[in-house]
Amino acid sequence: MTENQAVQQKSVRRNRFAAAACVAAALITVGVVGAQSAVADGAAHNAARPAAVTAPGLGSADLVQSEDFRQGLNPVGATVALTGRQALSACSGEETMRDLTKDKATAYASVTWTFDTEGMLTESAASAPTGTTADTWEKQLVSLVQDCQDEPAGHWYYGAAHTLTVTGGTARWYPAYNGDGTATGGVAVLRSGTRVGIVELTGRPTDAPAQLEGIVTAALNRLHS
Repeated sequence: MTENQAVQQKSVRRNRFAAAACVAAALITVGVVGAQSAVADGAAHNAARPAAVTAPGLGSADLVQSEDFRQGLNPVGATVALTGRQALSACSGEETMRDLTKDKATAYASVTWTFDTEGMLTESAASAPTGTTADTWEKQLVSLVQDCQDEPAGHWYYGAAHTLTVTGGTARWYPAYNGDGTATGGVAVLRSGTRVGIVELTGRPTDAPAQLEGIVTAALNRLHS
């Protein structure tokens, strides 16, 4: 990749992050947007909990649920899909889990949650055919996130990594900061067995890292279930 291409790619990533709050506002609905995938096309869900859309070894029940959000995050809508085509994170631009895994996953699942206030949460997961393959995907996701830790002054960035371990799984989570240093959500790379995932809270001003850590813990426990 040339230097000019690298600059253009980072510009796309930053523009995507800056637009996250606007996208979230546009997506907010009373109720839940139906999941669309080869398995569940147009299925309806209620805001309390998406219906149990399933795929071999991975389904919506393995993703963040409404009861996993702490006080101050009131979900009003969720879009679930099993296609692996949801953008991974603010840092990844338009790259999807299907892109990252080169269509090698045995199953995909993703969800986008919107709230009654600013911000949104996205999660994307994939099931690898082997543990070795899962190791590779996990490292790729970590590298992707770390690429946005070192940004020019005045641009948003991810902070230092924190490690989280629960029974059967581990996660690396990173707080996110605006260009002025204000904390605004964060991102985490998840790993449980042959399952890998990435979850991100964007456009949500917060000075409480415990809020993000709580969501990451819940997401990791769900991915393991």
